[in-house]
Amino acid sequence: MKLPGKSVVFLLMLLLLTPLFSLSAFASNPVDVTDIRYWSFPEYTRVVISLTDQVEFSKKRLSNPDRLYFDLKNSKITTEIKKNISVSNEMLKSVRASQFDADTVRVVLDLEKITDYKIVTLEDPVRVVIDIYGQTTTPASAKKRIVIDAGHGGHDPGAVGPKNLYEKDVVLDIALKLRDLLSNNKNYEIFLTRDKDVFIPLEQRTAIANSKNADLFVSVHANASPRKAAKGIETYMLNWTNDEEAMKVAARENAISLKKMRQMNKKEMDILDIIKNDLSRENKRDESIKLAHYIQKNMVSDLNKNYDHIVDLGVKQALFYVLFGAKMPSVLVEVSFISNPLEEKLLSKEDYRGDLAKSISAGITKYMSKAPEGQTIAGFRDDLAP
Repeated sequence: MKLPGKSVVFLLMLLLLTPLFSLSAFASNPVDVTDIRYWSFPEYTRVVISLTDQVEFSKKRLSNPDRLYFDLKNSKITTEIKKNISVSNEMLKSVRASQFDADTVRVVLDLEKITDYKIVTLEDPVRVVIDIYGQTTTPASAKKRIVIDAGHGGHDPGAVGPKNLYEKDVVLDIALKLRDLLSNNKNYEIFLTRDKDVFIPLEQRTAIANSKNADLFVSVHANASPRKAAKGIETYMLNWTNDEEAMKVAARENAISLKKMRQMNKKEMDILDIIKNDLSRENKRDESIKLAHYIQKNMVSDLNKNYDHIVDLGVKQALFYVLFGAKMPSVLVEVSFISNPLEEKLLSKEDYRGDLAKSISAGITKYMSKAPEGQTIAGFRDDLAP
């Protein structure tokens, strides 16, 4: 049957436009807000909003009553989420979430009394992390507080060696040994983010360090590379980088793809803004550099006394999620390459792990002895606006 001319034109237009409609519908699929969690401490609270994908969001602070709200665009709130969370500390009364309109989820933080707040977005899974700071009331202590973080844990094994040695087991043992060594100094208070095989989200690890008003934060990891010959020891601090190898290390430790890590680094201005906020105090950045060099130098020199061919890969910088938001000098230590058959064999030995712990402990102790008298990292209050 012959179709009238107008019908033919209509069908052609429909066929041509259908892919566009489908693409538009796909692009506008809403992002789910799947969870809201918080960690509450006397002078610091971290709120984490979990989503299924990246979204644009706006923020605004209102008075009478004092509150901070976030409008997450093109998003839907899942039915399982807890929509009213009572916090009831000196900074935060509650967190409320609702479907503000057809494609906007609004999350409201009902404030009590705060001195500052900061925001960072993490990926895989996507989280919006909001740090709320209260008035510092804890007096400076003669004891220096050190938080040791054993990377990975639980369902996250970290890197796995050729002989199936798990990074999570190696670094936990080193962290426990490091705690015992540092605890011999009566001027130190030592805390671990984990002391057993459990999973702790990256954003919670930093929250633990902040909650303890720590003077130092040291995260312990074992390195890995597709190149089996790769070997050596390196220490990282938080900063933007265009170094490909450093990005690979950060991508693995952040549990994101190298492609996403590269995308983060391409957003140079956004990243620099994050770094500027996170390293807002010059002393913190400078002290992190000093701490990294003391640890790196001691690991290399001490291990070279008992082991052959220890490779010094130096002090580097990269965007590690576990260091975001730390309010004290902080570093991430890559103790050896678990992917290298020879270094995996070393890491499997009790003596080598003990020597690693001793060398890190010596680096920390030397750094502490050189720190300016009366310097209190924990007592600092950042007055810069977010």
